[in-house]
Amino acid sequence: MDVFKRFRVIFLAFMILTAVLSFAEDAEQAEEDENDTKAGEDNEVREEEGVLYLTDDNFDKVTEKYDAILVEFYAPWCGHCKSLAPEYSKAAYKLKESEVPVPLGKVDATVNSDLAARFGVSGYPTLKFKKDGTWIEYDGPRDAEGIVTWVSEKADPNYKPPPETVVTVTKDNFDEFINSAELVLLEFYAPWCGHCKRLAPEYEKAAQRLILHEPPIPLGKVDATVEKELVQQFGVTGYPTLKMFRNGKPSDYTGGRDAFGIVDHMHKYSGEASKLLPELRDVKNLISKESATIIGFFDNLEDEKLRAYMNVANDRREDLTFGHTLLPEARDIYKVNPGSVVVFKPEKFYTKFEQKYSILKVADKSEEEIAAFVKENELPLVGEYTQSTSKFYDEYQKDILCVAFYTVDWSFDHRDATQLWRKKVANIAKDYKDIKFAIANEEDYINTMMKEVGLEDSPEEFNLGCVKNGKKYRMEPMDEFDEDEIREFLNKLKKGKLTPQIKSQSVPKKNTGPVKVVVGKTFDQIVLDKKKDVLIEFYAPWCGHCKSLEPIYKELGKTLKKEKNLVIAKLDATANDVPEIFKVEGFPTIYFAPANNKKNPLKFDGDRTVEGFTKYLKEKAAVSFGKNLKEEL
Repeated sequence: MDVFKRFRVIFLAFMILTAVLSFAEDAEQAEEDENDTKAGEDNEVREEEGVLYLTDDNFDKVTEKYDAILVEFYAPWCGHCKSLAPEYSKAAYKLKESEVPVPLGKVDATVNSDLAARFGVSGYPTLKFKKDGTWIEYDGPRDAEGIVTWVSEKADPNYKPPPETVVTVTKDNFDEFINSAELVLLEFYAPWCGHCKRLAPEYEKAAQRLILHEPPIPLGKVDATVEKELVQQFGVTGYPTLKMFRNGKPSDYTGGRDAFGIVDHMHKYSGEASKLLPELRDVKNLISKESATIIGFFDNLEDEKLRAYMNVANDRREDLTFGHTLLPEARDIYKVNPGSVVVFKPEKFYTKFEQKYSILKVADKSEEEIAAFVKENELPLVGEYTQSTSKFYDEYQKDILCVAFYTVDWSFDHRDATQLWRKKVANIAKDYKDIKFAIANEEDYINTMMKEVGLEDSPEEFNLGCVKNGKKYRMEPMDEFDEDEIREFLNKLKKGKLTPQIKSQSVPKKNTGPVKVVVGKTFDQIVLDKKKDVLIEFYAPWCGHCKSLEPIYKELGKTLKKEKNLVIAKLDATANDVPEIFKVEGFPTIYFAPANNKKNPLKFDGDRTVEGFTKYLKEKAAVSFGKNLKEEL
């Protein structure tokens, strides 16, 4: 019996052990099967006519498997994409069989918007090539044979890219670079800057083309995170910043940010802005009917003052029309002597209160004095504020600019009425030399300038709005034009006795969050508080970069909430007025206004992380992080 029992125990133990082992094997196999299924799912990529179809979900997993891959970002409705499709497919099949196989992929950028944004796709089709982990812009042909040739060359393990055409500039070779040609272009960039990364391939393409220009126009780049002295010397506060240098003299670059735009802009700036006018008709034809024209009258091309005048022309070539002539008969017509610079105003803006043209004898004048003369006389007593002239008038907003709004119509039937109102304004303007006056067509500006000064609902045919030190003022609409009322308004404006119009959202009822909300009406109270250090973000509701920054900025506010003398703030710059000293040129723009220097806010140019902001604030703080004004002073 004992033997039988012992046998049963052993038998049962064996059966249990067998079952356990079997279960373990089944579980292990199931896990392997599950892993295989997942791997299959991960690696499963739809292929269309030889081209891999990539998405937000599988892009990284697929592209990381290949040393080299070409990817097209397309839109289904794009005509150029449709034209490329059969050639791209042919290239894909050929490259599969090539000596160094390279897959081709495509991404529907209208569906996979995150990928499109990540690669800075702004047009279709956009092609990107990856080799050894680095993505570059595809700039080759758009036919099958050309694609195969370009990709095969770049994918070859022995391929070495040609050296950059863009010159790396440091403080050691800076002077040499800016004087290496009559005209050069220099980019200040930061390695972490997304805009700089997007500009880089376009900038290199432009450099390759411009180096072939006659004479060559070199392009250079400065790493602003390393060359701090150069950054400070040229007042660089954001990236990328581009500066042109003509004969070593800097000026702001205002052209496009793609290869074509850069090349086009630099071509326009090459050579002399002032052209020789060999015939009398050339002189007459140059004088513009819409804006000021500047002509230098000389008697020989070797006159050193001609060179000074031409330098001024080069500096202002984007704004004004310049020319020069040696013709004695031209001097006789305009009754000027050799060595004279003349600013001609458009005929339609003549008044009895000013000269038709202004003359400067340059014999004893410096280049700076010639430039000042041009600046002083480039606008008539009362000109017209338009899209093309706004840049001239807007400069006067820091002083006083007054604009008369009515129906401005220069057609034959209405020009007399237009001039009647303009001459009435001129009769007042002649007595207020410290105010710049202009007229503007109310239909063009009723939703912009007129709205900003609170005149968009005025029923009157004539209205006057002014800007003084960046602040806007409206004159109460008049039933009839009253010169005395206008003069009274202008006198009060000059004496500071008027209340400005402020574009502002409603003041928040509750404003206790980690990021203080600022509006136009509370800007001075919060941002210009001399007892607080203030970091303020100027944003736009539609801005993608602003949305990406929002959680970081909010976390910053939470992290630094214990700093009682520090305010983390934000303002919607599309819905509120922003003081002139806070220059907002893009979104987001971030400024730091320390308690001890509210008149000179600092534009933030650091790393946009909680750590980056905190480090910056600790360095710049005046009354927070344990600092106080006495220590700063």
